[in-house]
Amino acid sequence: MGKVVLSAHRESRELVKAIESASGTKTSLCYQCGKCSAGCPVGFAMDYTPRQIIRLLQLGLIEEALQAKSIWICATCDTCSTRCPRGVEIASIMDALRREALSRGKVVKEVSAFNQAFLNSVKRYGRNHEVSLVLEYNTRIMNPFKNAEQGPLMMSKGKLKILPEFIKGKNEVNRIFEKVKAMGGDHE
Repeated sequence: MGKVVLSAHRESRELVKAIESASGTKTSLCYQCGKCSAGCPVGFAMDYTPRQIIRLLQLGLIEEALQAKSIWICATCDTCSTRCPRGVEIASIMDALRREALSRGKVVKEVSAFNQAFLNSVKRYGRNHEVSLVLEYNTRIMNPFKNAEQGPLMMSKGKLKILPEFIKGKNEVNRIFEKVKAMGGDHE
């Protein structure tokens, strides 16, 4: 039994090292001051704050970090990295965690549905069209009326447009999607 526990611990440490290598930063530099979490614009919606994600990695709790919704909520705005007095590139760590979670098939269903709906909207119109995004997302998660009560109010205030607007450079956007697909990207 002891060998199994040691092996799992060793695997966790190796995976943390891989995340650190992929992100170009060391989690051991973090002394848990919390400046990253205090400045995070989406921290209120996270199950683990950026500081807590780093702590999970420091403790070798990689599975918990990979299953956190926080890594998908992170906007990669770099506020956390900028505020860090120790130079920990937290946004890069979040990105490396997302890539690892994707490679292991550990994507939160709602996150995957939102990403696909968002990318389909951008591919279709060259930019995001909120109504199409919400309709496709709600269909994918099988909750067609989720947040439906907000639509009329947003429309009345001019915040939501029924018809999509196309951008001038839509062909360039399509070329980006083609290049990602050629590189092995898995967008539908």
